[in-house]
Amino acid sequence: MEISIYNDIGRTADSIDHFMDFYYSLQMRYLASDLLDKGLSPDHISDAVVRAIRAGKSSGMDMRKHFMPVFSAINKEIIRDCKLSEMGYGLVLMNADVKIPAVGKWQTKVLEEYYFAGN
Repeated sequence: MEISIYNDIGRTADSIDHFMDFYYSLQMRYLASDLLDKGLSPDHISDAVVRAIRAGKSSGMDMRKHFMPVFSAINKEIIRDCKLSEMGYGLVLMNADVKIPAVGKWQTKVLEEYYFAGN
């Protein structure tokens, strides 16, 4: 007689994790590749995403809610991309190269809104 071991707990947890990933992805309205239109190069975007994730992790954020690796098609090529929540998108722009005018303008706008909202 063979003994079968059925682990229901692991399957339930995996199902919940998959559901939560799907739910979080619905809140992610941006793609990191969208920043190509703002003048960032693929290398700039990649570096900014890495720094943004590090910043989020160091502040205790749940990264699953803000960053999701995906593949996108651009110019008939498949590229590695990242879905972003509004917070994730902001973190990427905050950690992007400030030599790019769109990045500097965005950072200035955020600080102006923060400063004037507080006074």
